[in-house]
Amino acid sequence: MTKPIILVPGFWLGAWAWDDVAAILRDDGHDVTALTLPGLESADVDRSKVTLSDHVEAIADAVRAADQPVVLAVHSGTGFSGYAATDLVPERIATMVYVDSAPGKGALEPGFDGVERPLPSWEELDENLDGLTEEHLETFRRRSVPIPGALLRESAEFTNDRRLDVRTVMICTGMPSAQLRAHLTEGWAWLAGLSELHDVTYEDLPTSHWPMWSRPRDLATLLAEAAG
Repeated sequence: MTKPIILVPGFWLGAWAWDDVAAILRDDGHDVTALTLPGLESADVDRSKVTLSDHVEAIADAVRAADQPVVLAVHSGTGFSGYAATDLVPERIATMVYVDSAPGKGALEPGFDGVERPLPSWEELDENLDGLTEEHLETFRRRSVPIPGALLRESAEFTNDRRLDVRTVMICTGMPSAQLRAHLTEGWAWLAGLSELHDVTYEDLPTSHWPMWSRPRDLATLLAEAAG
């Protein structure tokens, strides 16, 4: 029996970002849940009181709600909240998958003092856009929601070493795995938890930072393999 799959979108995105991947997985018989995290429901939501802990708990609650240990896949900036969730429910996560992401520790941008951060311009974003069509970019821009500022300046507390034994798969898309591993000693917050994990494998899927749009079937195949 395959494990349930929980899909967590990155910054500025809701569950809709996983629609193509989720449809492929469901057609193949997988139990899939895609999340929209607090404050990302719509542009009209009040994000002033949304905390990093709110996101961590929302992910952990979805894991707890499953009837067996899950494959938990997080994308981009949710590597921070996703890794913190493994500290809360390590026994409920069969495999942790980071999609062009990593287990983050500390604050991504501790000096940020705004209530929220909207999606920047493509030039300011400085992310790999390979394989994305104009339609992808238009949809992203139109449906994006500002992220709560707390996600940038807050950090999670880690107390449960059982998280270190959670099987982890790094799906490297915008940055090759060899390049990512070369940065492990540079002190970047978004990579800070990776070197402490005991069971990590790497999968290279060369494409954009948003492989759920540029290579949805290939990404779905890797997630299905993680689900066993």
